Amino acid sequence: MRSKPPSKSAPAADSAATAAPSDRWNPDGGVQFLSVPAELAGQRIDNFLQARLKGVPRSRVYRILRKGEVRVNKGRVKAEYKLQAGDVVRVPPVRSPAQAPAPVVGDQLRKLVEESILYDERGLLVVNKPAGLAVHGGSGVRLGLIEVLRQMFPQSPFIELVHRLDRDTSGAIMVARKRAVLLHVQAELRAGRVGKSYLALAAGKWPRGHRVVEAPLRKNTLKSGERMVSVNPEGKPSETRFRVLERFRGATLMAAEPVTGRTHQIRVHAQFIGCPLAGDPKYAPDEVNREFRARGLKRLFLHSQRVSCTLPDGDQVEVEAPLPAELQAVLQALRDG
Repeated sequence: MRSKPPSKSAPAADSAATAAPSDRWNPDGGVQFLSVPAELAGQRIDNFLQARLKGVPRSRVYRILRKGEVRVNKGRVKAEYKLQAGDVVRVPPVRSPAQAPAPVVGDQLRKLVEESILYDERGLLVVNKPAGLAVHGGSGVRLGLIEVLRQMFPQSPFIELVHRLDRDTSGAIMVARKRAVLLHVQAELRAGRVGKSYLALAAGKWPRGHRVVEAPLRKNTLKSGERMVSVNPEGKPSETRFRVLERFRGATLMAAEPVTGRTHQIRVHAQFIGCPLAGDPKYAPDEVNREFRARGLKRLFLHSQRVSCTLPDGDQVEVEAPLPAELQAVLQALRDG
């Protein structure tokens, strides 16, 4: 059952601190009062707090909720309470584990991402992600695309990934700047109504007749900590549609449309057919990658060429990301023989 929203009124003075409502939590201050912008309406209070209390264990977040240290419009709420626009959230001072300061985005990376923005309207952002840039920090990566965007748009209270791309993959990726857009497009993704099309260069001659690959995929973690994916009968159902665009000597340019969205799906399905993607450090043999390096390929040849979806108002959006110059050069070298 949904918690009853507390009545909205100005926060009373607090013995630890008094403050006008804002939308930013200051971890170095005392009690803070945060106003909820319209973009975050509908978010659960526990998730709202978790996003702001960086490094604080989730169990601690639930504890301060249970004890009533967190108040919404001066009233106690349960973890499942869904915030409304204009709510005022009282956040107590909470010590988080010592952390290194967040890395600052350099001018060069900021400019690169800024120039890669393809679409920014009605709460949806589409970026032509450069290869080599992770979508978010973690696992040894301190700075990803989402962190760069949040520093570029500090006035935006909500910036979240709609879906993901592998670090080595370039191309169109969708980012929501409104919670309603995030929830809507992700629901469309689950229903299979979001279009995603990739350009991929497969090593060897793609066998005729293999237009759809249906092979279950299972994640594996090696002793080194590296994450690999393999075709396994006990894995999750996975389907990719392939279409031959151009054939070269020793390679095939493919259009790939993932029906499901498993980790490394296109890469592993191509390997399963016997034509791993050129430049793939995980799933292509070293000798294959050496051959393509000699032809000028220095990265995985996989590019998210196009994304399409409907927005909450029903309008259709389709955005295409141009193929990077370094991949265009590889194709030209193959055409020249």
